[in-house]
Amino acid sequence: MLWIKSLHIIFMVTWFAGLFYLPRLFVYHAQCEDQPGKERFKIMERKLYYGIMTPGAVLTVVFGVWLWLGYGFSGSWLHAKLALVLILIVYHYYCGKYVKAFKNDANQHGHVFYRWFNEFPVLVLFAVVILVVVKPDLAAVVSGLFE
Repeated sequence: MLWIKSLHIIFMVTWFAGLFYLPRLFVYHAQCEDQPGKERFKIMERKLYYGIMTPGAVLTVVFGVWLWLGYGFSGSWLHAKLALVLILIVYHYYCGKYVKAFKNDANQHGHVFYRWFNEFPVLVLFAVVILVVVKPDLAAVVSGLFE
C-alpha cells in the first residue's frame, strides 16, 4: 500500500502544480494584447489542462480511492477531506471552462479576477494537508465550540 500512497501523493502534487499554474497563465493571458502572445497562451493552457492537470486529477482520485478501500479510513477528517476534493474537482472543471473561453476568444474576466481565482487552491491545500496529517475529530471540535 505504500506504493499506492506514493503514487497518490505524486499525482496530487502534479494536479496541484497545474491548479496553481493554470490560473496564473489566465492572469497573463487576460493582460496580453498581441495576437501571437494570445495564441501561445492558448497552447500552453490547453497542454497544461489536458496533458498534465486532468491526468493528475484522475490518477489522484483513482489512487485515493484505492487507498480508501485498502485502509478503510473513516472519521470526520476524511469526510471533510472528501468534501474539499469534490470542491477541487468543481474548481478543475471551471479551469476547463476558462481554457475553452480563452480558446474561443470569449473570456469574460479580467486579470484581477484570475488573481483571486488563483488563490483558492492554496487554501484548499492547507486544509487538506492539515486534515490528513492531524486527523482532527471535527465533531468534537465543533461540539466544543458550542459548550
